[in-house]
Amino acid sequence: MTHTIREKKKLLARVKRIRGQIEAIERALDEDAGCETVMHLLAAARGAMNGLMAEVVEDHVRTHLVDEKKYPNALNAEAVDHLVDVVRTYVR
Repeated sequence: MTHTIREKKKLLARVKRIRGQIEAIERALDEDAGCETVMHLLAAARGAMNGLMAEVVEDHVRTHLVDEKKYPNALNAEAVDHLVDVVRTYVR
């Protein structure tokens, strides 16, 4: 079972929140909202999408790339944490 299936409910909840943010952008454009408002909504949606990407990447790394049972010498926990920090910094 992959992590996306295991975490399906949580990931879908995040996607639904992102959908709400996208709909807010659409409403703002429909209602001729100011540029500042639209940019704020866009930045929030981008941040939410990047957060979702970071979570999926982190789970992928921890589940598929450094599984201690399958690859006992792959990476230690400290190296995994460092890699995840780098990924989170990059996608945000």
